[in-house]
Amino acid sequence: MQLIYHSDFLAHDTGGHPERKERLHAFRDLPDAALPDVEDWLLLVHEPAYIDQVRKSVASGHWLDPETPISSGSWKAAIAAVAATRLAMETGGFALARPPGHHAYPGHCSGFCIFNNVAIAAQYLVRQGKRVLIFDFDGHLGDGTSRIFSTTDQVMYWSIHQYPAFPGHGFIDEIGEGKGKGYTLNSPLPPGSGDDIFWSAFDHLLPLARQFKPDVVALSAGFDGYQYDPLLELRYSLDMFYQLGIRLTAEFPNTFATLEGGYNLQALPKCIFNFLAGMDGLEAPYQEEPTVSGRSVWERFEANLYAGLHYLEPYWTIR
Repeated sequence: MQLIYHSDFLAHDTGGHPERKERLHAFRDLPDAALPDVEDWLLLVHEPAYIDQVRKSVASGHWLDPETPISSGSWKAAIAAVAATRLAMETGGFALARPPGHHAYPGHCSGFCIFNNVAIAAQYLVRQGKRVLIFDFDGHLGDGTSRIFSTTDQVMYWSIHQYPAFPGHGFIDEIGEGKGKGYTLNSPLPPGSGDDIFWSAFDHLLPLARQFKPDVVALSAGFDGYQYDPLLELRYSLDMFYQLGIRLTAEFPNTFATLEGGYNLQALPKCIFNFLAGMDGLEAPYQEEPTVSGRSVWERFEANLYAGLHYLEPYWTIR
């Protein structure tokens, strides 16, 4: 899985904000990818008035909201993030996109995200008649992505995330609406969840993703579930990300990825390189013991897990 990088990602200058350009400094020696023109693609997901608002905010220097800073280079970076995700979709690569996207809604930003990179690529594929599985393993729910596809049966959105945590929802009873009912899979994990609980969530929901029979799998690849990330209380190890790469490659051959969260500046490159090594069938460059969850955390997780499967039982075969 090829890394897709562009120096324009660094133009989004947020100062000391958690989502800052230093997140990608370990990758600065990579060459700039030849990015496609994607400004027209924004309309696949985003409202024209919101796109215009982003342009004006960049020109004026006004933040989009209290969590989403803006600088003079933010438009350039946000467009590059969409373009890199499109290129990843076309090549089966991993877009080192910044700013991230999975919290962005059609009409407003949220949670550090300006445009919803993965949703734009997925909507393009839907327009081509493809069935798309979006697997979001960022430690936060991708609420923008979930909302965008909540009413369609052409996209399955599956998220494993901490709950409670920002954005405050993504619970077991949120399974989609109308024609999309049953096509949103939420795996909420209690704070303190380690590798063992992640794998239980993954293994229980994987059969539903298989039944969906996606043509393409889009990964919202977030690494803020790492045990030393400053924004969450999950306890994933470097080994988990490596093993996840192995599992995803075995299950879903037609896959691409785009970067979401991950705010430990020293650990983020290690998480990414371990994940890529797993995807590519290589040895893990970094070793770390798998993490184990406490009994009370397991009890809370299992209560939610089995209740959640009950909500999904009318739509899928639960094994």
